Amino acid sequence: MNDVLPSAVEAIGATPMVRLDRITRDLTGTIVAKLDYLNPGGSKKDRVAKGIIDEAERVGALEPGQPVVELTSGNTGTGLAIVCGVKGYPFIAVMSKGNSRERARMMAALGAEVVLVDQLPGSVPGQVSGGDLELVEAKAREITEARGAFRADQFHHDGNWLAHYHGTGQELWQQTGGAIDGFADFLGSGGTFAGVTKALKEHHQAVRCFAVEPAGAAVVAGQPLKTPDHPIQGGGYAMNDLTYLKDVPIDGFVQVTGDEARQAARRLATEEGIFGGFSSGANLAAALKLLDGEMRGKTLAIMICDSGLKYLSTDLWADA
Repeated sequence: MNDVLPSAVEAIGATPMVRLDRITRDLTGTIVAKLDYLNPGGSKKDRVAKGIIDEAERVGALEPGQPVVELTSGNTGTGLAIVCGVKGYPFIAVMSKGNSRERARMMAALGAEVVLVDQLPGSVPGQVSGGDLELVEAKAREITEARGAFRADQFHHDGNWLAHYHGTGQELWQQTGGAIDGFADFLGSGGTFAGVTKALKEHHQAVRCFAVEPAGAAVVAGQPLKTPDHPIQGGGYAMNDLTYLKDVPIDGFVQVTGDEARQAARRLATEEGIFGGFSSGANLAAALKLLDGEMRGKTLAIMICDSGLKYLSTDLWADA
C-alpha cells in the first residue's frame, strides 16, 4: 500500500511528458509536451493552488478554517477548490462571466462558492479583457474584506512561481535528461514562466525561454495593445507589470493569434491524442514558429496547461 496517496492533493505534479513527433514530422527539431492537464483538477494551476496554500500555512498567513478567496479564470479556482476542500478551508471563487461555464460548474461541484461577475458593456462572452479582469479583482477584494478571508492572489503570492520552480522546472529537466534547449510559455500570471525559467537556467544557463502572448496584446514584449478582446482564455491579460517577471530573463517573445492557437489545439487532439485547451494551443503554435525559425533543430518544451473539456461551450471546438 506504499503507492496509495493520502489524498488527491498529493497527486498534484509529476505529470508525464511526451514527444510531439507526429506534429513536427515536417520540421527539424523536437517539441516535448508536459501533460499538466492530467493533474486532479485538469490543469497546471493545481500546482499553483497547492503552492500558495502550503506557503500560506508555512508562514502563518492562513488560519485553520479561514475562508479563502481568489480571482480565477477557472483553473486556479478548481485547484483551490480541491486543495481547500481536502484541507478544510471554505473557498470562494470569483470569476468573469466571460469564461467558459464548464469551469464554474466544475468549481461548484468541488465545493466552491462561485461568484460570477458581469463583463464590461460591449465585452464578448468567451473573451475576457483586462477591463473585465479589473471588475473581477474589485469584487474579490470586496469579498475578502467582508469575510475576513485569505486572498490567494495568484498574481503576487510566491507560492505560485515557487511551485513551478521546485516542481515543473525540475521535472522538465529530469524527464528530458537535461536534453532541452528552450521553453515557450503563454503568459497569464507569469508564475509558470518565472519558476520554470529560473529552474532551467540554474541547470544550464544556455536554455532559452520565450514569453508567448496574443497577437495584438503583446504588452510584455513592448507592443501596443490593439486586441484586448482576443479569444485565448487563461492568459494574455495585457498586464505589462507582472510581478513574477521582475528580474527574470526573457530570451525572446512570440505572438500567436486566436486562430493559430485554435488550430494548434485541434492538431494536438487529432494528431497526438492530447485534448488541451486554448493556452495549450498557443504554446504549441509558438513552439512551431520557433522550430521553423531561430530554434530550428533544437528541443523545445511546452506545457499542456489544461483540458479541452473546459472549452466545450466555446468556439475552440464548435466546428471541429
